[in-house]
Amino acid sequence: MSDITAPAPAAPNPAPPAKSSLLRMLWADKFATAAVVFLGIVVLCAIFGPLVLGDAAGAQNLRARNAPPFSLERGWLYILGGDALGRPLLPRIVVAAQNTIAIAAGAVAASFVIGAALGLIAGYSRRIWSEVIMRLADVIMSFPSLLLAVIVLYVLAPSVLNLVLVLAITRIPIYLRTTRAEVLEVRERMFVQAAQVLGASTFRIVFRHILPVILPTLLTIATLDFAFVMLAESALSFLGIGIQPPEITWGLMVSQGRQYLTSAWWLAFWPGLAIILTTMSLNLLSSWMRIALDPTQRWRLELGGRVNG
Repeated sequence: MSDITAPAPAAPNPAPPAKSSLLRMLWADKFATAAVVFLGIVVLCAIFGPLVLGDAAGAQNLRARNAPPFSLERGWLYILGGDALGRPLLPRIVVAAQNTIAIAAGAVAASFVIGAALGLIAGYSRRIWSEVIMRLADVIMSFPSLLLAVIVLYVLAPSVLNLVLVLAITRIPIYLRTTRAEVLEVRERMFVQAAQVLGASTFRIVFRHILPVILPTLLTIATLDFAFVMLAESALSFLGIGIQPPEITWGLMVSQGRQYLTSAWWLAFWPGLAIILTTMSLNLLSSWMRIALDPTQRWRLELGGRVNG
């Protein structure tokens, strides 16, 4: 009998952590936990805010014009003060969360899907398709994203849909290049080569074996990109080419309060604070995801979860 034994099969990719494990790791990072709680509140405001406080956000009361914050003389709705038309700021910030989050989520989702799909094609297909797709990405990246958005929105009427389309187009190359680079590395691994030898179809290899491996990286980038898109939308609204009244976003509220900075600072401060806290929470969540979804660094959070438990 021969002493030569068959080589051991390649170890499969580490499975993603279970939900209970993710919750323990999240609890181990108190900053990430606070970020998730705050983002959950923002999402609830975006979903239910217009239904509950929609009428109050648009009700004008000239007697409460530029009413100062922390005064309950006119009711709890004016706890953050009133704007130039006497509308309470608290309901307006809550209602504005819907458009702000909808624009950012729509742009990130569209750029994520389109960019990842093109990146998978560019990374796994023949060279000619890869070259064509990468040159398309180079063309998009040759224009400054904010400048491209300004030009397009000057030509088209500013609206939620146009903002989503413009911001999505400018972010596609980020996901395209990242996906292609990850695919070029993953396609050389043993488990992908084994699937090719066994006769698996290209569709199965890409979506069953490659995509699950690169998806955590893309989700981490999307979380970080959500903050960037929200800031870009706020900048466009601040320049006056974003959402137009009577629609409202946090960026538009900051723009409207700009002329009252010396006399009524709270008009721009509170929506600006909402933007800062949301982007900060997204950055903290992105940093946590980068560690939690990386098998080589996950032990830090798992160890912290056991100690706290």
